[in-house]
Amino acid sequence: MRFSVPREVLLKPLSLVSGVLEKRGTMPVLANTMIQVRADSVTLSATDLEVEMQGKIKLAGAEEGEITVPGRKFFDIVRALPDGTTVDVRINKDKVQVGAGRSKFTLATLPASEFPPIEYSDTQFRTTIAGAVLKELIDRTGFAMALQDVRYYLNGLLLEIRGNCLRAVATDGHRLALCDSTLETGNLERQLIVPRKGVLELARLIGSGEEPVELEVSRVHMRATVGDAVMTTKLIDGRFPDYDAVIPVGADKTALMSKDELKAALQRVAILSNEKYRGVRVEFSPGMVKVISSNAEHDEATEEVAAETQVQNLGIGFNVNYLLEAVNAVEGSEVLLCLRDQASSGLLRGKDSERIRHVVMPLRL
Repeated sequence: MRFSVPREVLLKPLSLVSGVLEKRGTMPVLANTMIQVRADSVTLSATDLEVEMQGKIKLAGAEEGEITVPGRKFFDIVRALPDGTTVDVRINKDKVQVGAGRSKFTLATLPASEFPPIEYSDTQFRTTIAGAVLKELIDRTGFAMALQDVRYYLNGLLLEIRGNCLRAVATDGHRLALCDSTLETGNLERQLIVPRKGVLELARLIGSGEEPVELEVSRVHMRATVGDAVMTTKLIDGRFPDYDAVIPVGADKTALMSKDELKAALQRVAILSNEKYRGVRVEFSPGMVKVISSNAEHDEATEEVAAETQVQNLGIGFNVNYLLEAVNAVEGSEVLLCLRDQASSGLLRGKDSERIRHVVMPLRL
């Protein structure tokens, strides 16, 4: 096995697959990157048994073969080489030699036969989505995914296709984020829960969103292809909660505020909020919303934000971090906060659109 390729050409797919590498896995080969060389291409692969990432480089004149090398070390070596150099990679007995100019490195290997590829099953449907659309869905909802929750189905992002509507929903039980987009064509009805790591790697794969994303979905897997890169992830086998029941109905007490002003006020009062609960109190009065925080040291912060509201004598507590993330994800320059009463969840959305909605549970202060 031998091939030569410009450093910059090798670095892009190598950076992509390195994000999947298992750092403390029980199988040593999960820390390795698979290198498969064919006559006209080099394919780099990494997996943690849940997510697999592949990047391909087209070239000519290579000597065929396959091997696995320590992924992080290989990536760090290529990244540290000078710009404009050509990287030469070849097998020498049971080692891989990496050379570039006057630099030479020798890496230990493990046989390619030990590398465990994800066994992708038959595709049930496929669709192509604009990269920018899928990136927006992830950016506006992904932060609300649970992290290592015992309710395993919350540790991921729900992608729901209803006809030509593609919806992303995430919740950790304390807040919920929802974003809708329109597919150019489609008459599918399908729900799939993509695990957290799969969502994060999909976001890296999409990058700036300039290229379209081809999605293939089987019963237990999802595969995304962007250019010459392919990500395959297992899907979470579970039933996502009825998120429609979480969205407040009859939340007629509203306050319309400048997104930037509210965000700045929340950031300032957060400084003196309780470090454990991160609670702030939001109080309504005609023409104004007041945000108050305090902590165990009896420090207190108060911010007043101008608002279009006629609500009075209503106060409610929220986790300030959840509020900030929701405000950041709202579309437009204004944010509408909708409440039913002081014990119900808060709904945040843009002024004239319900395409993007965020629900935050109240907090007792």
